[in-house]
Amino acid sequence: MKNLVDRIPLMPRFILGISLITILSLGIFKLLMAPPLKELGLMAMFLGITALVSAAAGYLTYRLGWMTLSPTLRWSLLGGYALSSLLTFFNVWFSAQMMFASEHDLLLAIVLLIFASGMAMVLGYFLSTAITNRIYMLKDAAEKLAKGELKTRVPINGRDEVAALANTFNQMAEQLETVDAKQRELERLRADLIAWVGHDLQTPLASMRAILEALEDGVVDDPQTVKRYLSTAQRDVRSLSVLIDDLFQMAQLDTGGIPLDRAESSLSDLISDTLESFSELALRQGVKLEGSIESNVDPVVMDTQRIGRVLNNLIGNALRHTPIKGRVGVHAARTSSGVEVCVSDTGEGIRAEDLPHVFESFYRGEKSRSRSTGGAGLGLAISRGIVQAHGGGIKVQSESGHGSQFTFTLP
Repeated sequence: MKNLVDRIPLMPRFILGISLITILSLGIFKLLMAPPLKELGLMAMFLGITALVSAAAGYLTYRLGWMTLSPTLRWSLLGGYALSSLLTFFNVWFSAQMMFASEHDLLLAIVLLIFASGMAMVLGYFLSTAITNRIYMLKDAAEKLAKGELKTRVPINGRDEVAALANTFNQMAEQLETVDAKQRELERLRADLIAWVGHDLQTPLASMRAILEALEDGVVDDPQTVKRYLSTAQRDVRSLSVLIDDLFQMAQLDTGGIPLDRAESSLSDLISDTLESFSELALRQGVKLEGSIESNVDPVVMDTQRIGRVLNNLIGNALRHTPIKGRVGVHAARTSSGVEVCVSDTGEGIRAEDLPHVFESFYRGEKSRSRSTGGAGLGLAISRGIVQAHGGGIKVQSESGHGSQFTFTLP
């Protein structure tokens, strides 16, 4: 009902209200006093004239913006009460004059009207203070919020529009505080990322520089030593290539997502090839690497190169955190919503405080993303971005000391 009334423009509502009051007053007059038709007509004329004057005064006050000239809302409300009292006085005085009331009765009516108007003004001032105090409280809170005091909140009293505004203000302040906290955390992580990337770039570059200078100066001339130096330089180049590729992938995510080249492909073959590429590393580390793929998994619409990157990241992480005689397993199955791939390990697990953050950009926990275990702390964030670009999701289940299981789904 309220929304239906609010859809009607203000002036038509004003005119409709005056018309209804006039008709209702005439109905009560006829019901209580049963006047002759002539007196009923005269009353209708009197009420019509006073209603017209009241409507004109209200329209001029609204149209000329007199209510907005007051320095405070309290005085605006008092101005409204004063105008209503003045119009009431005029209506009664005019009707009494036209009905030839005695001078005694007319003077008595004037005194009573002045008293009633004064009481209405005092009562209006008293009641308006309750509203204006709540608005001043909102104003003070908004000023504090503008100065950066994001923990500012206002009490919610009542169920009216001011209470709804206070509730909306608190929600806004809470959202601003959350956004500010995230922004501060992001800035801190970006600063940490610069330091981490600087270290990860500096280490292989320093190694390569030392190797090249040694070769150039002829410090080493033994073929086996030269070969070992070149092998080390190649490893450093590969590390730099992986790091730069990670940074490029993150830049694509930050600017709107990763472009995909999707087609129907064999997920089974992709998993098998990935496991094969890690088999030698797993053998050297003494970790059992195994996979199981259900027969109805293929075909899957995906970007094979990107999903291969996700598998590389997850399996590589699992191997880095799994001790000798541990196990890393990959399982793929079709579900009602798509295809689900799980990468599990029996490694050190992820600490509870790190779990909510492992997929965040630039996050690097002590164990889950440390330089000593390789990587710049971007692999899981990139994996999440790739999976989400496919319309899927990725999650992790882990307990410190009891291994981890990363699961991603593709629609």
